Amino acid sequence: MKRIILPLIMLLGATTLSAQRKETILRDGWKFSRGEGLDATAPSQVGFNDSKWQQVKVPHDWAISGPFNKDIDKQTVAIEQNGEKEATEKTGRSGALPWIGEGWYRTTFKVDKESQRVVLNFDGAMAEPDVYVNGEKVGEWKYGYTPFNIDITGVVNGDDTPNTLAVHLKNMEESSRWYPGAGLYRPVTLIQTGTCHIEEWGINVVTQRWNSYEQKATVMFVANIEEDFGTHKVRFSTNGHTEETTPTLLDQAAGYSSAGVTMTMDDVECWSPENPKLYDLTVSLIDDNGEVVDQKTVKYGIRTVEVTANGGFMLNGETRKIKGVCLHHDLGMIGTAVNKAALIRQVELLKSMGCDAIRTSHNTPSQMQMEVYDSLGMMVMAESFDMWQWPKCKNGYSRFYKDWWRRDLQNLVLANRLHPSIVMWSIGNEISEQGSKEGNRMAREMQNVIHFLDPTRPVTSGMDRIDDAISSGFAQVLDIPGINYRTHRYLAAYDKLRHGFVLGSETASTVSSRGVYKFPVGRFDGKAYDDGKCSSYDMEACWWSNVPEEDWLLQEDKDWVIGEFVWTGFDYLGEPTPYDNYWPSRSSYFGIFDLAGLPKDRYYLYRSHWNQDAETIHLLPHWTFPGREGEVTPVYCYTNHPTAELFVNGKSQGKISKQTEVKKGSGKDGRISDVNDPAIDRYRLRWNNVKYEPGELKVVVYDEIGKEVGTQTVKTAGAAAQIQLTGDLGAAVKPLKADGEDMTFITVNILDKDGTLVPDADNSIQVSVTGAAQFKGICNGDATSTEVFTKPTMKTFHGQLVIGIQSNGKQGVATIKVTGKSLKPATLTINSK
Repeated sequence: MKRIILPLIMLLGATTLSAQRKETILRDGWKFSRGEGLDATAPSQVGFNDSKWQQVKVPHDWAISGPFNKDIDKQTVAIEQNGEKEATEKTGRSGALPWIGEGWYRTTFKVDKESQRVVLNFDGAMAEPDVYVNGEKVGEWKYGYTPFNIDITGVVNGDDTPNTLAVHLKNMEESSRWYPGAGLYRPVTLIQTGTCHIEEWGINVVTQRWNSYEQKATVMFVANIEEDFGTHKVRFSTNGHTEETTPTLLDQAAGYSSAGVTMTMDDVECWSPENPKLYDLTVSLIDDNGEVVDQKTVKYGIRTVEVTANGGFMLNGETRKIKGVCLHHDLGMIGTAVNKAALIRQVELLKSMGCDAIRTSHNTPSQMQMEVYDSLGMMVMAESFDMWQWPKCKNGYSRFYKDWWRRDLQNLVLANRLHPSIVMWSIGNEISEQGSKEGNRMAREMQNVIHFLDPTRPVTSGMDRIDDAISSGFAQVLDIPGINYRTHRYLAAYDKLRHGFVLGSETASTVSSRGVYKFPVGRFDGKAYDDGKCSSYDMEACWWSNVPEEDWLLQEDKDWVIGEFVWTGFDYLGEPTPYDNYWPSRSSYFGIFDLAGLPKDRYYLYRSHWNQDAETIHLLPHWTFPGREGEVTPVYCYTNHPTAELFVNGKSQGKISKQTEVKKGSGKDGRISDVNDPAIDRYRLRWNNVKYEPGELKVVVYDEIGKEVGTQTVKTAGAAAQIQLTGDLGAAVKPLKADGEDMTFITVNILDKDGTLVPDADNSIQVSVTGAAQFKGICNGDATSTEVFTKPTMKTFHGQLVIGIQSNGKQGVATIKVTGKSLKPATLTINSK
């Protein structure tokens, strides 16, 4: 039997303080300036005059305020991933925002006089950071996504004198295939400890045995200690258990030691997406006088992962198909500056659809991301690189791969192996070397590094040239063979590979623009229109990709397909395929949610398939098409039920059922290449010959025994008359925490006088915020809009947009007022506590 067994208990990073340890997030008090025109290192000096620099908080993305400009990232290239042979002018490929260039950040901090060791932790800095303390260069990194630590003990003032921290960043043109953001976009933390201390990223936990029937786990806890010369003990406390041990000295000269204990715990719960149970672990470092000299508390989750030919992907011993999405790291209107509330919003929206996994495409995630995924229950494929030595873009990571890959991979694993949400590592996406013997060697070496650092998780890579990867042996090396698209090659890969299973590491790439419907409806690949939009009938993809049903046919009918990661969960800045040559177009069309976080029709298609516990009845298109009277306007229903009857103004259009007996597409190699393919009707209910007449669409839905279980009605809208404010998916707007960071998101709907959404409304609205909050951003989800996200005005796109409101640190009530010409305004109050 082909088998990979991966028992795991992992951790979520958190912090408690001891007499010696103090961890401070350096959020406030930063100054920022673009680097152009500044002397090379002058801003690093203590006495440099930064009084005219911009005051910012970190995390900070210097480019998100725009403006959008096609010349910023204009390229004349052939995109190899799109199958292009000749170079043409491309615009918006990396978001058309001013991320290219140099920038400086400066702040000051004080160190406690008792501190004996001082470290700066950067969770990522975009890009190529050079770090200076008190005018002295103390460290650097190259890859903008990698977390890193710098020991600054020897250069800080310990006498209550302020220390000057300066960071220089440089983003080169054509260094990214999507919008990377710019600046200190992730937190910076000051860590102070005693001389003998628990190593950063030095705590680990591994399940040695798990008994699901008795709810019993045998767990090994490990902590690495630095500057320990045999006089300390380590105490582990968790879940009512406490054990103490003497560390084993591993490096006598450096005083590097490691301590470990094994505990058996009864009545414990496993971590899973459905039950993300976390436990506290406190590790205490105790000197020979019995004093605690360092202490950290982290959260961990008990869970096992197995991948076998017989069982497929198993979490806690139970087989499940991965229902995942790929996500780039930008957060729409706020750019790449990481924000916990925005991450929580993404996860909650995805989970409402039935999604249970995220691939961090194509880079190391932030710690804030991982904490959210752990606590809310989202499995993760943690990815490392988009390229190795062979470049995909002129100034990409290939410049650094040879000298830096080992350090970057090591930090990815060490910083994140504690998180229970991570179920696999990825060493790369669509790596150019995948078809070569050199790529085989490189993959083996990288996988071995990961196995050494974390032998508990499998390693994968997303392969887009699976036949070449099989021929070179690249695919055979991997613990899990990941296939990007190429559904017609799944069976051949399964037959030829040793594993007995394959993973859809990147799937679908269906494209659509929310609220846009094109006629006649067709199954198109790479279709472009004059307006820069894609149709929301969910029948359009790219030349290399497919509609969702192709993936589902394989996942449902083939036990050896262990799941998928859909490209993508949300639209993202950059990669405006199929409009790489069109301006203005500066963000993607792939998302199930648009850039604002508003659901496209595809959200309901995935929910109807993935989330059988939710009642899904969704009609499309909208029913407001002036000038289409009498023309064929197909109507689709996305539902988790098998049968429905459609009515137009009370007239039945027929009662139909899903074609569950269809096993594959009717095109070549089982592909779905025609709009009339019966395979589509296995998952959608479609009335393809409906003629448009204004009024009312109504669908009545029936369950498996023919019982009516629900209805939905869509009405023709009148003129725009009023504004409505809601939370996501029509829920109430969330209150704020008065911490200066929390955010809440408000959906703006343009309605007619009767309360029907006006689907073609493009009214410009204005936002004012007073009281205990501040305006943060705005987005309408239109990939062709050049209105900036950071000004409180924007046109609605198909009757909707989203406003981001952020805490200003004050407690009380915030009042949000939204107005628009000839529209009845709307006012909303939210509490901030």
